[in-house]
Amino acid sequence: MDMQWFLDRDPFAGLLGIRLLEAGPGYAKTAMDLTDTHKNGAGVAHGGAVFSLADLAFAVASNSHGKLSLAVAAAISYVKAGMGKTLFAEAREVSLGGKMATYAITVTNDAGEPIAAFQGTVYRKDVPYTRETA
Repeated sequence: MDMQWFLDRDPFAGLLGIRLLEAGPGYAKTAMDLTDTHKNGAGVAHGGAVFSLADLAFAVASNSHGKLSLAVAAAISYVKAGMGKTLFAEAREVSLGGKMATYAITVTNDAGEPIAAFQGTVYRKDVPYTRETA
């Protein structure tokens, strides 16, 4: 499924260097190479950068059904310092209803170690949202 158009419409994700690796109905995988600009004062991935990576995977997965979906709740738990060359976020749909949907997103580093667990819920508006309607 081609959801690159969604990422192309997000200049903040571009600023962070977030890439879309895979997308399918209710699913997305994103990546971000860690540079010094992504790190906090302790020299590890800034929590905001990790959240943004997970949030983009969440957004792509939730909008993959062609209906405008906007976050109404999001929470993240950091389980390990964000270190490595690249971080990955993988979003999976947990539930899909007519108006609400929930997603679980796992953030890992290039060694496959878990960095963060993110959960998000979207409100699914009755508005088409595809490459053609965006």
